[in-house]
Amino acid sequence: MKQFYTLASIFFANIAFAQLSPEITSWKINTTGSTGYAGILTNVQQVQYSTNNVYVSSTCIPDYTIGPWTANPNIPSDKNFVFKITRTPDENTGTLINIPLGHIGVWSNGVSIFNAKDGMSYNSAGIWNRDALFYEGISFDDCLGHPGPSGEYHHHVNPKCLYDDTDSTHFSPIIGYAFDGFPIYGAYAYTNSNGTGAIKRMKSSFVMNTGTTRTNGPAVDATYPLGAFIEDRTFVNGAGDLDIHNGRYCVTPDYPNGIYAYFVTIDENLYPVYPYVLGPNYYGTVQAGNTGSNSGHNTITETVTTYIPTALGIANIDQKIEFEYYPNPTKKNITIFVAPSENNNLEIQLLNEVGQQIFMERNIQPAVPYTFNLENLSNGIYYLKLQGKEKLTVRKIIIAK
Repeated sequence: MKQFYTLASIFFANIAFAQLSPEITSWKINTTGSTGYAGILTNVQQVQYSTNNVYVSSTCIPDYTIGPWTANPNIPSDKNFVFKITRTPDENTGTLINIPLGHIGVWSNGVSIFNAKDGMSYNSAGIWNRDALFYEGISFDDCLGHPGPSGEYHHHVNPKCLYDDTDSTHFSPIIGYAFDGFPIYGAYAYTNSNGTGAIKRMKSSFVMNTGTTRTNGPAVDATYPLGAFIEDRTFVNGAGDLDIHNGRYCVTPDYPNGIYAYFVTIDENLYPVYPYVLGPNYYGTVQAGNTGSNSGHNTITETVTTYIPTALGIANIDQKIEFEYYPNPTKKNITIFVAPSENNNLEIQLLNEVGQQIFMERNIQPAVPYTFNLENLSNGIYYLKLQGKEKLTVRKIIIAK
């Protein structure tokens, strides 16, 4: 089989062997100049990285259709954000940092993540804080987002148009990063934190209180039902899969050695479940510049490299793993057959056109056919990446239904 020694193949090999890690490669970068709401450029415009940080530049406008927003007069605008994400996140073993109002992280398309609150409390006393889904849900568009007074489009809850939240058979993709540097995944993960067990929906460990009274707050009634306020829930360790931050330390396809990760939480009907994304405080430490008044406009003062996902456009990258794949183009399934002469225990990944992982399967053996169901994926170009300890082959496939 022919080998391709090009800058692009070198670039892709670097990705494959983790020289470029998920906090660099997981972003949805606009490589075509596509525009969305009000003609504004969509998604992430640029990703730059150093040894210690990743800088994500975005408009805060997604590529999916947004609006209208019932009872919300605000209009989305280009926020021209530059968020700074640490590449070396650490657990905060000191005083925990409360999740603030405003952006608390950034989705993989550059849109802001907000916390579970709407910024107001009962009688403005700061005790019973209003739940954003309960009070503002009427203004959420079909993608469960809305703009704030400053024009900052954001999601308080599961960003249903960003990934397929109906796919309960695969580990959900990384759909964002919190400002402590830890990844945020969709709703589904391995049953066990060590990477074993079936794929299941991750459940929050916050439990709705019972009773009809609230100390120094309104009675539970039709106007203020349970769930109207953040404090209507209590964290009960072990009641669900996740800790008080709405995450857990676990093995993921992107981090096979394990990492702390947050998960969005939804119920069996795909309805958002408190605390929706992050819990009351961050698991890790938070750098300055991303939170607080006028934040999100970081100045880059260190030497950085620009991540260029368009290098994936090469048709084939080959380092001698012999395998067949068919049919191509495909409508539904793809079958992989590794030549009997190849080594055991290979790993296969399916990547989209910008290098984001769709799924990954380990322990692929030679001389055994493997068939993967792709019927839930959109039409377009994807890449099969097959690798062992010393070899790598990438093949382009096309889904055309």
